[in-house]
Amino acid sequence: MRNRRMLHLAGLLAFLLQAASCTDSALVDTNKPISNRNWSYINKITVPVTITDASKNYQVSFNLRHTSDYKYSNIFIVLSLTGPGLTPYKQRKEFQLAWPDGEWLGSGSGNLYSYQMPLTETFRFPAKGTYTFVIEQNMRDNPLREISDVGLRVAPIE
Repeated sequence: MRNRRMLHLAGLLAFLLQAASCTDSALVDTNKPISNRNWSYINKITVPVTITDASKNYQVSFNLRHTSDYKYSNIFIVLSLTGPGLTPYKQRKEFQLAWPDGEWLGSGSGNLYSYQMPLTETFRFPAKGTYTFVIEQNMRDNPLREISDVGLRVAPIE
């Protein structure tokens, strides 16, 4: 009886440890749907992030979902960032979405491909407060067709 009880306790402890290690420490991990899968220049994605610990380093990633009918192998975006103690920042970034042979790099589910691509591996916010990220598409097509969702992930580096 005692051995059975120990086995149950060990199993419960293993489950709890696994569940605790799976917690996501991201401050923000959001995807905003793009209406009719047509991302226009004027449809800027705004994501506020509240920083309570400016002593930590953070990883900032760009989230994207597109259909298999997206006609390019890359995407250009413009990322803007404003907030306390920060000189307003704006940068154009390119992300590869497919191999030269056309095979998508994202993880696929049906007709939808998902990406989480680092914008910066290590970023330190200069002060506590709310920062605002703005993401806009910067391709020649307006609207950019077959973009399903766009978002941002900000997580402390442990």
